[in-house]
Amino acid sequence: MHTAAFTELVGPEGVSIVDEPTPEPGPGEAVVDVEACAINRHDLWILEGDSAMVDTGDLPFVSGLDVAGVVASVGDDVSAVEPGDRVVLCPNETCGTCRFCRDGPENLCENFSLYHGGLAESALVTADRLVALPDSVDVTTAAALPTAYMTAFHMLRRAEVGPGDLLFVPGATGGVGVASVQLADVLGARTVGTSSSATKLDQLSALGLDYAVEGTDVEELRPAVRDIGTPDAVLNHLGGSYTELGLELLRRGGRMVVCGRTAGSRSEIDVPDLFLGHKRVIGSTMGTQLDLERLVDLVADGSLSPEVHETYPLEETGAAFAAMAERDHVGKIVVTV
Repeated sequence: MHTAAFTELVGPEGVSIVDEPTPEPGPGEAVVDVEACAINRHDLWILEGDSAMVDTGDLPFVSGLDVAGVVASVGDDVSAVEPGDRVVLCPNETCGTCRFCRDGPENLCENFSLYHGGLAESALVTADRLVALPDSVDVTTAAALPTAYMTAFHMLRRAEVGPGDLLFVPGATGGVGVASVQLADVLGARTVGTSSSATKLDQLSALGLDYAVEGTDVEELRPAVRDIGTPDAVLNHLGGSYTELGLELLRRGGRMVVCGRTAGSRSEIDVPDLFLGHKRVIGSTMGTQLDLERLVDLVADGSLSPEVHETYPLEETGAAFAAMAERDHVGKIVVTV
């Protein structure tokens, strides 16, 4: 089978089409004929050599978390799916034995990891991580869901966002940002989103953004957001200086959920503002398989339409990552097979 493998950790030019043996499922496993696989900043960090997860000794490395396609074969002890089923993969990998796996939620697993291997014609997966797709949900749309939308959905729940709430989303035109805006709209919340691009903000406004603020300088964003209102919650996938900004803008008793470090892995906060304001800063990674199942249901009933910016064939995966690196897109980039 063909794979779009990382053969050098040097950026998009490090992707090569490599032939690998088609996998055979073992007990509890399934092989999925991949039809679509979204790419994420997580993959790009690996490709650029900016991830402790993969080094040159792991090459060639096949990344790709967000797999959608058709079950080709199953191993022993698999009853949840069968060949011919249309599915999307929940990319969570958990140990199943720690106290967090027992008590939930699963993404608190002490040994939590993520699946890789979707940028290929076939993917060997854990069968019970597959979620069935209704006929009304196409595979490209399904592939957009697992990482960005599942992460945003879980963050919204942890931030206790509800109808009428004002939600601040810095960097709103990134993958998690777009998902956050669309899902907040489904919940009936109002959103304030920022971006360096007026054009991208216009696109996001068409997807449900209520208040657009152009800019990246936190000193300029602070008064601009305050003129709009006092956020009940912040979804922060950027980290860095945006953590302090989000905390300052929150109302008393407000909640900020942090899931990323695109703008920096270190943040400073005003500790008295945190405790005197009864504010909460909450860490969050990915979501749960039940979150993904709920998202599939939202797409199936027409409540949610994930934004897909562009699709690329497997042979052009390097170009797909180059487009991601340029940051000119709004919505998901999906590789089709």
